[in-house]
Amino acid sequence: MSRIAFPPPLLVLGAMLFVACQDSPVALPATRPALAVSLLERGESSSETTFDFTTIDVPGASTTGALDINNEGVIVGRYASAGRTHGFVRSTAGELTTIDFPGAGFTVAGALNNRGDIVGWYTLPAAPVVRHGFLLRDGEFTTFDPPGSIFTNVLGINDRGEIVGRFCTLAICLPFPGNGDFHGFLLREGEFTTIDFPGSHETSAFKINDRGQIIGGYGAPDGNELPFRLSRKGKFTSIALPGAKQISQDNGGLNGRGDIVGIYCDGAPPCFFGPTRTHGYVLSANDFATIDVPGALATTAVGINTRGEIVGFSFDASGSGHGYLLRWGQRDRR
Repeated sequence: MSRIAFPPPLLVLGAMLFVACQDSPVALPATRPALAVSLLERGESSSETTFDFTTIDVPGASTTGALDINNEGVIVGRYASAGRTHGFVRSTAGELTTIDFPGAGFTVAGALNNRGDIVGWYTLPAAPVVRHGFLLRDGEFTTFDPPGSIFTNVLGINDRGEIVGRFCTLAICLPFPGNGDFHGFLLREGEFTTIDFPGSHETSAFKINDRGQIIGGYGAPDGNELPFRLSRKGKFTSIALPGAKQISQDNGGLNGRGDIVGIYCDGAPPCFFGPTRTHGYVLSANDFATIDVPGALATTAVGINTRGEIVGFSFDASGSGHGYLLRWGQRDRR
């Protein structure tokens, strides 16, 4: 594995705005029992869809997670080794390169676009509970935080350079959403927009595509956790998963065609990912399917490209995390 070293960071500042429009909820049909939806089918009578899970483990890491994939098949994520967390980028040839923000004790590469720009978050040893966002472009880091944030998670970037994620301004911020601490944000042309689903007690923005559509999750007043889509014009659409499934507000994915991936739990909210019973899911139009890595205790799905390739991570019986890449293809039945 190679390692990237970068020059000192720059600083981006912006103004805060507010998004507040809402569409009617969209309910989806009953779940299909297998991972075989319109997204993954070509409709040819002479062939059937096949699925290939590729495990992604950084050598020597105790845990690896794949977090996003672009249309070329380049993947970014995080791994833990010797008590530290690092970001990584995986090339289409499978070569792994470590990403560490200069001077940081903790770095996560959260997302990338088709230009190769990478976004994520980091902490400094002097303030390990304070998380900052970063953009890595052409070998240079830019650091940024929504005004007042002490805990920034940057989760998505499109080819326009528009960036989304979540942030917390409380004196003490819990590390995962689901407790009401976070707001979503959009960073566009140097200005921050706060994203709060109307009436929610918490909102996270996961990914943004080149059409400006944003996918995220929110905590409803009744305690349920649901996904939403936000149009470029500021129109919210709530999505109700089949069987009243509760999503994790931690992360999810969106591609240029509007296909969505995410995480749901078997139990009642709040839904936390980790070595518990979580599942990945994929939505294509009105089709829904569950994604479970074979033999895994729990599975997430957090990134999808326009070819329908999906990335995430799973947990084995020991609680160790492993990244995966899910590809689909055709097998001739004639």
